[in-house]
Amino acid sequence: MNDSAQPRIHTVAPPPGRLEMLGPEEVRARLDEVRARRGYLLPHQGPMAAALPDLQDAYFVMYKSLTLTERHLDNFEKEFVWLCILAAAEEHIGTHHVQLFNESGATADQARAAWRLTAWAMGAKAYAFLDKHWQRFFPSVEAARSYQDGATTLIAGLGLPPATARLALIGVHTARSDHWGLAAEIEAAYAVGVPEPKIAEAMSLAMWPTGINRFLEACGVWLEVIRAGRVTPSPSFKVWAETPDQGGFHATPPKPPDQG
Repeated sequence: MNDSAQPRIHTVAPPPGRLEMLGPEEVRARLDEVRARRGYLLPHQGPMAAALPDLQDAYFVMYKSLTLTERHLDNFEKEFVWLCILAAAEEHIGTHHVQLFNESGATADQARAAWRLTAWAMGAKAYAFLDKHWQRFFPSVEAARSYQDGATTLIAGLGLPPATARLALIGVHTARSDHWGLAAEIEAAYAVGVPEPKIAEAMSLAMWPTGINRFLEACGVWLEVIRAGRVTPSPSFKVWAETPDQGGFHATPPKPPDQG
């Protein structure tokens, strides 16, 4: 990755104490720096530079950590999952990742595979409907197994490692808040030996285009899959699953008005 793609905290620091709107020259310097380092500029950088400079600094730290830091996914896996997530979220602005996908050495066949997997994941709701409403009418068409077997058949014809395909499907289900499909896909990923850290990283990529709550929800689905005994977690993830009271803040409802 060249230096222009490496975001950093801006040299034009916000003033200490209560934050006020930055002056024109400070805003211009921040925007010029973003363009110089990234090679392009998007509209949301302007309001952050002028009114939310501390958020802009944190934004680039988050971006670097999430998208540029090398963790568990290799470069191709990461950009393949990114492409599927962006397609599923209909995030047309994410053309930077189109370029990164091509630069990862991806082939035309692999690009076609990304679209086919994304389309398959987006159709999982048909199986969710079957499971929720009509499973008793079609007992021989077990919903989760049928979905997983269909995906396996699709993956077999893609020329793509099964683990990479499953990670992409997990990313799509996370981005779309498709909890039923995600649970089925987590189970399938464990079955083909996808390492848990890769599953976590694939899920986390959805945070950028679709928000942190999609990642939070996905982790909740994963937690329930483990607790239901559908997969066997590693010792580290078992500790997480065994940790009680992960439901968040418990708000107290208001007392009813006095009827006396």
